[in-house]
Amino acid sequence: MSWMKIGFLLICLLVLTITRDCTCERCDDWGEDTRKLTQAYDGEPVRIRCPLFEDYLKHNYSTAHSAGLTLMWYWTAKGKDLEEPINIRLPDNRISKDKDILWFRPALLNDTGNYTCMLRNTTFCLKIAFPLEVLKKDPNLCVSTDKAAEVVTFPLEDTATLTCPDTKDYYPVDITPTVNWYMNCSLVDEYVDRHPQGLSLQFSYVLQRYEGNYTCIVSYEENGKAYNLTRTIYVKTIASLLYAKEPAMISPNDKQTFEFLVGGELQIPCEVYFSYVNNSFTDIGWTVNGKNEGDFTDPRVHVNESVTLDKANPGAKTIKKELRIKNITPDELKHNYTCTAKNTLGVVSRRALVKEKVGTPRYITELACGLGATLFLVVCFVVVYHVYWLEMVLFYRAHFGTDETIGDGKEYDVYVSYARNAEEEEFVLVALRGVLENEFGYKLCIFDRDSLPGGIVTDETLSFIKKSRRLLVVISPSYVHQGTQAILELKAGLENMASQGNIRLVLVQYKPIKNRDKVKELKLAQSVLSVIKWKGEKSKYPGGRFWKQLHVAMPVKKTSSTKNSSRFYMVPQNLEFIKESSKNVTT
Repeated sequence: MSWMKIGFLLICLLVLTITRDCTCERCDDWGEDTRKLTQAYDGEPVRIRCPLFEDYLKHNYSTAHSAGLTLMWYWTAKGKDLEEPINIRLPDNRISKDKDILWFRPALLNDTGNYTCMLRNTTFCLKIAFPLEVLKKDPNLCVSTDKAAEVVTFPLEDTATLTCPDTKDYYPVDITPTVNWYMNCSLVDEYVDRHPQGLSLQFSYVLQRYEGNYTCIVSYEENGKAYNLTRTIYVKTIASLLYAKEPAMISPNDKQTFEFLVGGELQIPCEVYFSYVNNSFTDIGWTVNGKNEGDFTDPRVHVNESVTLDKANPGAKTIKKELRIKNITPDELKHNYTCTAKNTLGVVSRRALVKEKVGTPRYITELACGLGATLFLVVCFVVVYHVYWLEMVLFYRAHFGTDETIGDGKEYDVYVSYARNAEEEEFVLVALRGVLENEFGYKLCIFDRDSLPGGIVTDETLSFIKKSRRLLVVISPSYVHQGTQAILELKAGLENMASQGNIRLVLVQYKPIKNRDKVKELKLAQSVLSVIKWKGEKSKYPGGRFWKQLHVAMPVKKTSSTKNSSRFYMVPQNLEFIKESSKNVTT
């Protein structure tokens, strides 16, 4: 009999083991539900609710418990794989369960991990895991930037109430907690238009600058322990609901006509302004001959969309959809192109006025090309003349100019008037005389060289001027201060030029003068005549601009000037040889 009893017990044990193994194999594991992430602060109470009764079962906890199902809790620490049962019999009663809720009073950093709630009996098993993350607040802040904040929207220019969320049933109903409100972690105290009232923060007038993170910290005592609850809400301002309207179409409109060339690219923008409408959709699209935008299959057709936010009215925006068709055909230019925009308040639809663009007539193109070519040639001629006008004038004088010396009864080509000092005398006798006489072939009259001794200076000066075709005046500061005879020569030349007109004045500035107003004749001459400026070393080169200007101002002579003018441009690039020849002539 004893052996029979032992055998019966062994059979019962085997049956129980097989039953337990079958039960484990039939357990439905829904894995980890990351959507149910719960975030809490270190040292603050938190509760987590088993999601089986919210999303996965049709029955609540009470019904499941009455059916004989037991709810069990397990957890997997962060960074570990071993799933362990939760010890709810701790001495301080920090972790406890109440129906389908697991309480932490308070939560600690070590509580971070995945929590599994399992509903089971001897024949049924169902479980799901979800994460809990315990965070420390950032240094010098009232919150952690890693904790997601709930977002609420308040219309501008309206009243609103902000309520501290998720605080119900955390403390007994007979306890009145202390609540402090913070905006971006700054205590809200006597803020304009914002008034704390316990678990609520009243906004008497919402402005855009009131956007930001609002944190409520609820403090209370329970069973002799002090607790805090920290909740953060982000307030986002939106456009006032008073301005909520149906879509406003900017383009196309009745004043627009889109013209395109056959074979070109058709581009039509549809631009619509959407004011903010609470819980509204925004839709915009094209139809071509009744065919919706989503049904376009032609690879030549493209639709590009862009969105521009209205900074002045939060939540409002402008949506632009541009319809593009490459290689447009004549028939496609006659199609019906309609843009439609919708929101919950209404629908607006408008057709774009499209027509064929007429090309520019051929004769207009040819005329434009002809005028352009003519204008180009004129500009080129003006530029060339501006740069080379001296050379052109000298060339014309040499080949087509009329000889001024024939039959005028003049003995000299140029009478030179200058201040009598050593420096300017060297300039006249070496530089001017050397080039004008030896190279250009002109005959100069220089008073100190060509006058006879014993004569009257005034009479001889006037006689020389009358016998000359040009009066060349060398201007310098010495001409004003020391040139008594030079002033007489200038005055005589001006009177002769004004009364008889048979002599012309040529002004050569040897050195600039500042007080020309002291000699009214000089001031008059400089105001009506151009001045050829000697620039020192730059003007010593015979091929330079100074000598070309001076040559143009001289009389036209066919006998010698033509030959010498060509020889002039071949002279050496200095005047030393002129000085030597001048010394020989003087000797």
